[in-house]
Amino acid sequence: MCYDTTQLAFRIYKEAIRLKASPEEIDFLKSKWEKLKGGDIELYHASGFDHPDLAAFKMENSELTLKKYQWGLIPSWIKNERQAKELWNKTINARGETIFEKPSFKEAAQMHRCIVPVDGYFEHFHKQGKTFPYYIKKSDDTKMFIGGLTSRWSNPENGMIKNTFSFVTTKANEFLTKIHNNPKMKESRMLLILDDKDAKQWLEGNENEASELIKPNTSMELKAHTVRKLRGKKSNNNSEEAIEEVHYPELDEPLTLF
Repeated sequence: MCYDTTQLAFRIYKEAIRLKASPEEIDFLKSKWEKLKGGDIELYHASGFDHPDLAAFKMENSELTLKKYQWGLIPSWIKNERQAKELWNKTINARGETIFEKPSFKEAAQMHRCIVPVDGYFEHFHKQGKTFPYYIKKSDDTKMFIGGLTSRWSNPENGMIKNTFSFVTTKANEFLTKIHNNPKMKESRMLLILDDKDAKQWLEGNENEASELIKPNTSMELKAHTVRKLRGKKSNNNSEEAIEEVHYPELDEPLTLF
């Protein structure tokens, strides 16, 4: 599933307009984001296993907030740092169909849902024992709104606070099924990409209302292209080249992906 994504900082606060924020909230979020980003570099390729900080929108006390959360959710009930590290890599994604049941996600799903604006994300296509990374984004190049879950964990060993999150996933739509074809998985998956009109329901809705949105997005037009290897010697790590199109001759025949 999705372990890699892209989040470019430039004017990310303006995505709040799509979340129906008021002019006052926009000004507040703009000021807050300028302080939050500090000297951060752009995230052209962020791996969940590196647990980077990503910006996310959340409702707190009936107000829209913008905060940074570390990728890989740590539930509030985790007792020590050892348990947190053991769980961290297992909570990069949260399977949407079970978030209201699984102990790791239940509290977050009920009370701490968020929206993570991303420019795109990566998935691997499998063919003849090889994998080919694809970069997926909206056809109009605007940011995707991805449904997520957050948690605030206090480390009892040193009192430090970690604000963490997971991306929520669902079954893949027809487009993503053709890309995310891992033979080791029972079904193809995709991130929970929300339409703008559903953002408020995800952030503020009750369990039933949120559950209604956990389904493949079939209304949004997406596009994808192959990119350089995301890992290994030939990878570009976090650089602009990571999202540039790369041609793989092995995929030329037959061209059945789209």
